[in-house]
Amino acid sequence: MENAILRGKKILIVEDDLSSRLYLNKVLEKTGAILINAADGREAVDIALSDSGIDIILMDIQLPVMDGYTSAKKIREARQDIKIVAQTAYSMAGDMENIISSGFDDYLMKPIYSDVLIDKLSSCLNKC
Repeated sequence: MENAILRGKKILIVEDDLSSRLYLNKVLEKTGAILINAADGREAVDIALSDSGIDIILMDIQLPVMDGYTSAKKIREARQDIKIVAQTAYSMAGDMENIISSGFDDYLMKPIYSDVLIDKLSSCLNKC
């Protein structure tokens, strides 16, 4: 399932749940993307600020140490060029506004299906 848009792109996967992180890696490794992983928000910020080659971040909202909203804001302050896609299991009125105002470019609702994930990341890299 190689994807021309994602092939060679560096994707930071930020997910504290091991089984979810393994699933995302399994799906995305088939696209030809270069994958990096972080298990909490602080680690995500550190990686994003130290690796200028990261093209896109797939970040869970509910993270230990530093939540996804705070992490995205910190990354966005230093890096306007990087694309950040939120992943969340919770959807309430106002969530989209909060996600976008925190510096995310887009979001995915859990459960995340492989074709939706690949389409969303490809679209974000293509349009943003």
